[in-house]
Amino acid sequence: MRSLIKKLVPHSLFQKIEPFGHLLEAVLWQVLAGFPARNIKVIGITGTDGKTTTATLTAQMLRNSGKKVAMLTTISLDLGDGNGPQPNATRLTTMGSRQLVNRLKQVRDSKAEWLVLEVTSHALAQNRIWGIPVHVAAMTNINHEHLDYHKTFENYRTAKIKLFEYAQKNRKGSQVGIVNADDPNGVYFADAVTNPVSYGVKAGALLAKNIKTSAAGSTYSVSVDDESYTIVCNLPGGFNVYNSLAVLAIGRTIGLSRREIEQGIASLHSVEGRMARVDEGQDFAVIIDYAHTPDSFEKILREVKTAVKGKLIVMFGSAGRRDESKRSEQGRLAGAYADIVVVTEEDDRDIDGQLILKQIAAGSEAAGKKQGKDLFLIHKREEAVKKAVSVAKKDDVVLLLGKGHEKSILGNKTGVLNTEADNYDEATMTSSRPYSEDAAARAALKSL
Repeated sequence: MRSLIKKLVPHSLFQKIEPFGHLLEAVLWQVLAGFPARNIKVIGITGTDGKTTTATLTAQMLRNSGKKVAMLTTISLDLGDGNGPQPNATRLTTMGSRQLVNRLKQVRDSKAEWLVLEVTSHALAQNRIWGIPVHVAAMTNINHEHLDYHKTFENYRTAKIKLFEYAQKNRKGSQVGIVNADDPNGVYFADAVTNPVSYGVKAGALLAKNIKTSAAGSTYSVSVDDESYTIVCNLPGGFNVYNSLAVLAIGRTIGLSRREIEQGIASLHSVEGRMARVDEGQDFAVIIDYAHTPDSFEKILREVKTAVKGKLIVMFGSAGRRDESKRSEQGRLAGAYADIVVVTEEDDRDIDGQLILKQIAAGSEAAGKKQGKDLFLIHKREEAVKKAVSVAKKDDVVLLLGKGHEKSILGNKTGVLNTEADNYDEATMTSSRPYSEDAAARAALKSL
């Protein structure tokens, strides 16, 4: 029905009425289901980057402290039924209202006390989480992303802030919002709640000091009120200092002890597709990460560049029907930090994949890279992985960015969709093929 309306109604008008349609849908399913999350304490996490890691780390901390917890994230779904996290096959961070309500019913039936919910700007703008009582809201960071949908950065930020407004309206909740004090947008989020709690490495009530980072993770200390915390985060990447600080703030807000917080954060050693190493006995490093925004590119490239002994080789693409303006910036950052850049497909959808490659390459060329020398355009992702691995030498680092945990690629190898394919979805104009970055990397390494 929605796809038919989308065809019949002018695009500009559809964008205006779409949120109201989603709101009616959310109200309908919540009422029919009897508001299944009514008695569940929901921790909502939003932001541009770091949502999944922060959500996973929060859920792990709760489990480790003996709480019965459910979790809905980009990567996995844990319904609190004792079966543990299962892969999220929908590729949607926050599902549509009907799917989401059905999952909430399962969480309710499992008697889970807590739910950690990863929330996107699309879901907030479209009112998909209406009727879900947010006990605590947290933001990781805000930078340019999804402007293809929101049109302006201000609209994007406003959508994200709605999570904090949900927390503020929940009179049975804490009315607490966890805010990144080092993010210039944090003040807008803090203003939306009665009880903002700030964290950071430069400023914030929870201020990380004595930070030490290594390939294995990071350690730091935090002193607040009469409590002193020694945090060991076993997730590599300096940006995970921020993610774990947000988790520390959540733990304090919901009343966990110092020991429960410290042990809970330290107990998580990996998140699928996030700074995940692939080891097949090679003498160079291969790392898979979901980074797909300019900000996340700069963070990961800068950090890895300072640590690599040899060359830095980066392979990535950029999605079709998503923010087109970021493509050349991704290319520029890769060209500036990496020694060798391999550009490939991500999810072309129905956009010409070769066009996307050229748009990315323009940024890398502006940064000084030359095609055929240190810049390679290889559309099929499996072949691009092979190329990136084949040029690596001892002590080099190969970064494979953009797909992370995902198990498919949307759009076929020509970048033109096959509308007759069995898996073609008219509503989203996508077809897909199975793909695993980890499997592709291991196959490439074994073929050396």
